[in-house]
Amino acid sequence: MTNSIFNKDSIFFTITVTFLVSIILIMISFSVLYKSNEKRESQFNFKRDIDVSKMVIHETRHNGISKELKEHLHEINFSIIDDYTKINTIFKNKNLRLIKSFQKRMINIQHLELNGKSLIYINTPKHNILIENNNENVHHQYTLLIIFVIVLSIFIILYFITINKLKPLKILKNQMKDFANERFDLDCATTKQDEISQLANEFDKTAKKLKMIKESRNIFIRNIMHELKTPITKGKILAQLPQTKDNNDTMQKVFYRLESLISEFNTIEELLSTIKILNTKDYNLTDIIDNSIDILMCEEDEVICEFDNIKVNIDFKLFSIAIKNLLDNGIKYSTNKQVIVKTNNNSLIFENIGEKLVYPIENYFEPFFKGDDVKSNQSFGLGLYIIKHILDAHNYSINYIYENGINRFIVEEKTNK
Repeated sequence: MTNSIFNKDSIFFTITVTFLVSIILIMISFSVLYKSNEKRESQFNFKRDIDVSKMVIHETRHNGISKELKEHLHEINFSIIDDYTKINTIFKNKNLRLIKSFQKRMINIQHLELNGKSLIYINTPKHNILIENNNENVHHQYTLLIIFVIVLSIFIILYFITINKLKPLKILKNQMKDFANERFDLDCATTKQDEISQLANEFDKTAKKLKMIKESRNIFIRNIMHELKTPITKGKILAQLPQTKDNNDTMQKVFYRLESLISEFNTIEELLSTIKILNTKDYNLTDIIDNSIDILMCEEDEVICEFDNIKVNIDFKLFSIAIKNLLDNGIKYSTNKQVIVKTNNNSLIFENIGEKLVYPIENYFEPFFKGDDVKSNQSFGLGLYIIKHILDAHNYSINYIYENGINRFIVEEKTNK
């Protein structure tokens, strides 16, 4: 933050300079106002003392220092000091200050101040009069100082509030450096609602979306490696066998499988990286299972069909990929290389004989998560992750039950509660 403040091209520098100039102008304005007000108050007090002096001179010229004069002065908070001892004490006091004095004819008037008290000394041929001003001088300067301190404090608070509001910009700038290097693990989200915070939140969403796309690309590539392995291996074996009709037919199936895989990869990539719009229609379950078996290229006796031919409203291509992966897992992790497909009302059930899952099924929904057994280590840990994405897109759920040595995966439509 300090570097930004001293960087002349930085918005923080501009704001700081703006606030400093504003504060300096406020200080100058208040200084001028303070001096002007001080002068005005001094003139007001002096004029008041002059008026009192004229009144006293006029009265004493005719009536001397009368009782009526003292009472009248008392009414306006002035008093005549006629105690000579007190007068001598006052004039001997080192703190006594002469403010102003003027002489007219034989009359000398001095305006004095002692410890904040105003005094008027009138010297005439007949009388020497010392008048004490008992009025409390109203010093508006103190009010101005309080206002100045309040305004200055508000400006300083506003400065720090403004700088604090702009902090997400600096965080955003630093995050964008990582963003440019394809490091999308950013965290610049905020709960504030100002425009800069909204920009930071949108950037955070973009980073998370790009991270998801990057991960989907990784998943897509690994899935390609995994899925192409089987048909390529079969093709290499068939290429070394004699060219008989059966071998040629099998080779054609391998190429058909490769072609299907390319289409499947494209569909998976779209599903994982974007919000795909499903092309749903009603299909017979038999057609879906048969298509899944075809793209899996498994043996006929490896899938035992014990299901009712119910109709399901799904995206045929996508749902077949999910079923294919469920069949593949059922065969791969069974002890007898078989998976049984059943139905129960509208639920689709996949059963196989084998060991219970080591971890909760939710763990296997994470990409690249694999179990502890040898077979799991040979896979990429993407099967159930892809299955879960496809089923979620169709508003279907998948549950897992293990009973009496049988693994049971149950696919059913989610109920809207």
